[in-house]
Amino acid sequence: MGVGSADETAVAFEGSWKEFLPIALTNFGLTLVTLGFYRFWATTRERQFFWSRTRFIDDYFEWTGTGMELFKAFLVVLVLVGLPFVALQFVIQGLLFQNQGGLFAGLVFVLYAFWFYLAGIATYRALRYRLSKTFWHGIHGGSDDAGWSYGWSYIWKSVVAYLCAALLFPWSMTSLWKERWEKMSFGPHQFQSDPQWSSLMGRYIIAYLSPFIAIFGAMILLIPAIMATSGGGGDPSPAAIGAIVVVVILAIYVLMPLLALIFYSAYMREVISTMRLSTLEFHFGARTKDWIKLFLGNVGIYLIAAAVAAIPIGALGLFSIFTNLQPGHSPFGDNPVGYIGFLLLLIIPFGLVSPFVRYRSWAFYIRHLEVGGVIDLAMLTQSPTRELKQGEGLLDALDLGAM
Repeated sequence: MGVGSADETAVAFEGSWKEFLPIALTNFGLTLVTLGFYRFWATTRERQFFWSRTRFIDDYFEWTGTGMELFKAFLVVLVLVGLPFVALQFVIQGLLFQNQGGLFAGLVFVLYAFWFYLAGIATYRALRYRLSKTFWHGIHGGSDDAGWSYGWSYIWKSVVAYLCAALLFPWSMTSLWKERWEKMSFGPHQFQSDPQWSSLMGRYIIAYLSPFIAIFGAMILLIPAIMATSGGGGDPSPAAIGAIVVVVILAIYVLMPLLALIFYSAYMREVISTMRLSTLEFHFGARTKDWIKLFLGNVGIYLIAAAVAAIPIGALGLFSIFTNLQPGHSPFGDNPVGYIGFLLLLIIPFGLVSPFVRYRSWAFYIRHLEVGGVIDLAMLTQSPTRELKQGEGLLDALDLGAM
């Protein structure tokens, strides 16, 4: 059976925001009244909706993970990582008070190396868990590899990239992507990936040099303006100073992110479009302009939430909690009721819009993803990899994004 046709795409997201709205509202309400405890089940309900509205050829995906799995994973992370980390903070402070600088530096190094190692395992096991809980025609994916070796690869490849003045990050990113995905399978088939980091270097170099480009560009543009407005001597005028501030802000918040986005757009096309699963080939067609639209749309949503939050906060005069704060005082200690009200009025609009940012992101990826090739359903038997019973935590699928 062929995948896709001239008139029909092989992969499509067929959900609508109107369908998603009741899920988002009930998730938010239950998460709020349970002080965040319901978030694990809210995540599960979101994924069930996204997966069930995503069609691949002739059938829809199914998410079989549960909120209890995610909650158990959270407890695992809390006990095995969070509590020891808090305890080590007291040990580190004790070493400082005892002037044990060498032991302090060594312990801090070990601690951060450990967290870096866990970050690598987190990336690997989040993917492993999500594939194991994704079903299609009764088939699921995953991996029997625990990911311990990937954690070490994550460390040494990232260190090499840093030691080379951060110039080898395209190599590090593509190499880790390849290693991660080639340990995964779906049904009886292993994923294959062959991204070429050399094709990304041009865009990466431009993004890498963006701070220097911004600084020197600003100097070239503004030096003549300063000289002209200052009359050839003396201090520059307020207009020139304002122009400098505007150019610096634009360089930091517009030019540099834009150049980084240009690189990231090429990176995602490269790593996804070089993936294969048996006879299937993947393609990701999102260009830089598509990412800009997604980014600006998400920023616009959060700006609306900020504006909505600012109206009641300003009307109640809660901004004064921070503007009138004296040195050495905390806003919670001086006005706990006002501080809690400020947080609630801030959390509510942002909590309401965040699910729709995730909705837009999921739809974006599926809309720009395509699969080509030939598929024989008779060859896709049940995956030989085990289905994980614990969520994205330290033991089976540590997921720092979920934390």
